[in-house]
Amino acid sequence: MKLFKILPFFSIHSVLIILISSCSFSDDTSELYKIFSEVDEFGFKENPIRATYAGISKYNDKMPSVSIASINRRLEYWKSIIERLNAIDQSKLNDNDKVNFSIFLDMINGRIDAIKFKDYQMPLNADSGFHTGLSRLHKAMPFKTESDYMDYIGRLNQFPLFFDEHISNMKKGIEENRTLPQVVLNGYEVTISTHIVDEIKESAFFTPFKSFPKTMNKEQSEKLSELGSESIKKNVIPSFQKFLDFFLNEYYPNARKSLGASELPNGNEFYQYKIRQFTTLDLTADEIHNIGLEEVKRIRKEMDKIISDLKFDGTFEMFLDFLRTDKRFYAKSAEDLLKEASFIAKKMDAKLPSLFKKLPRLPYGVAPVPDDLAPKYTGGRYSGPAKGSNEAGYYWVNTYKLEVRPLYNLEALTLHEGVPGHHLQNSIAAEITGLPDFRKRLGITVFGEGWGLYSEYLGLEAGFYKDPYSNFGRLTYEMWRACRLVVDTGIHAKNWSRQKVIDYLSSNTALPIHECTTETDRYIAWPGQALAYKIGELKIKELRNYASQELGQNFDLREFHDTILWSGELPLDLLEQNIKNWIEVKKAS
Repeated sequence: MKLFKILPFFSIHSVLIILISSCSFSDDTSELYKIFSEVDEFGFKENPIRATYAGISKYNDKMPSVSIASINRRLEYWKSIIERLNAIDQSKLNDNDKVNFSIFLDMINGRIDAIKFKDYQMPLNADSGFHTGLSRLHKAMPFKTESDYMDYIGRLNQFPLFFDEHISNMKKGIEENRTLPQVVLNGYEVTISTHIVDEIKESAFFTPFKSFPKTMNKEQSEKLSELGSESIKKNVIPSFQKFLDFFLNEYYPNARKSLGASELPNGNEFYQYKIRQFTTLDLTADEIHNIGLEEVKRIRKEMDKIISDLKFDGTFEMFLDFLRTDKRFYAKSAEDLLKEASFIAKKMDAKLPSLFKKLPRLPYGVAPVPDDLAPKYTGGRYSGPAKGSNEAGYYWVNTYKLEVRPLYNLEALTLHEGVPGHHLQNSIAAEITGLPDFRKRLGITVFGEGWGLYSEYLGLEAGFYKDPYSNFGRLTYEMWRACRLVVDTGIHAKNWSRQKVIDYLSSNTALPIHECTTETDRYIAWPGQALAYKIGELKIKELRNYASQELGQNFDLREFHDTILWSGELPLDLLEQNIKNWIEVKKAS
């Protein structure tokens, strides 16, 4: 399925990762790289948490500001960067830097759009928010010296202002009818209340004070532990309490009753911005909706064939009910679920050399989703380490309510979140050389999630899904992503109700009803994000088929995969250009 027209080739000498130009910089190139560097530094200074995760420690004692004055200052800065970019003569740039320029320009325009549409007034999601990652921030920070601990305490001391600024923005959102829909916020308070504890040592924020380096004496450690405890008591817990009170007494009661993005101020324009943000394409909601309907129809035929092959005596709906209720498809304990996920992950590790020529070094582990997130969280997710930390990557598996975590989906989920999915792609991105630093931190959703869904498909070629129920689970996951194209556009452009979305998911996939519900709330709260998976996967499959046809016997699947991942994240139009450049080089060799 073609998502957009074929683009012109670059020259043979401009393949993004295979051939990196080494010619001398022109004045325009020097200016471009100067802008890259300045924007990086500005971004780290404005968002110290981002700096910490990038391995930059000089802002480790600071929290970001989200005051209106800070937001307006950033807006003026981004506009000045656009002016400087417009002054660059792109004809003087080499082909690689033309790509860098294009991606960078899109990134800056995206930041301007985020402020224009006042994303900062809605800093929550259905299962997370500005506050949910704070308790794990310490994992990205060093704790080797007294100064390191004082940096962390300095951050804790700034929690009241950080929370107050977010609350102020959310209050303005209430005034302007720019809130999350009320229906997705039921039970959300647990993400806040879990950090309001009576015993300071039970707080997740106390974790760094439970152990100290051997280089510290008892007097130092006791002093730091006391300062940390005091800040948690005076700053952290009261901040969460104030936020909880605001959420329960002001935000939730006044959250909007409508669902779709189209109901927000400038709603249709806002949703088109989100489509562009998450797909990198200018597709309309109707175009995406129709692509989804076509994919749902195609995948349903494959699912029906499996049911027929199993000689199941009943309807499609009866088969789904059988999968959701038969105890054989569910783990008996959280430990059993984690063990099964770990086994699948390790099994896939051994298959990677057959799919890739060059592999990254970073290992990953399997762990349960943290308790404060689990009730409203998806079945699993990947959590990458901070740059320069001693942490591995982690594939989180949700062990909350085992009766809604079917084993027949586990192979697809594990391949998506672990390898060859998110962990592999993110680990490669961290090792790529020859790209500007900003390219390594992009987070282009359609690239990463498209690759994740494609990774589920690769399991077929790696010997997974031998069991028909597991293969039906794979198709359920693919159908789920196809349904997302239908329901996301349905919610945000066609006034679909929440129940209509739940019914559509439950009648087309074998997802448990609980997951159909949590996923529905996620789509309502996060317009456009769900579109990235299927749109990205379709493009990767399209390019693979094209490359195979063009190269015939010279097509090398491992090289194809390496060309995608070792080139860094790209918007879909530039991903297509890159693969076509690779094909041209292969033909000429």
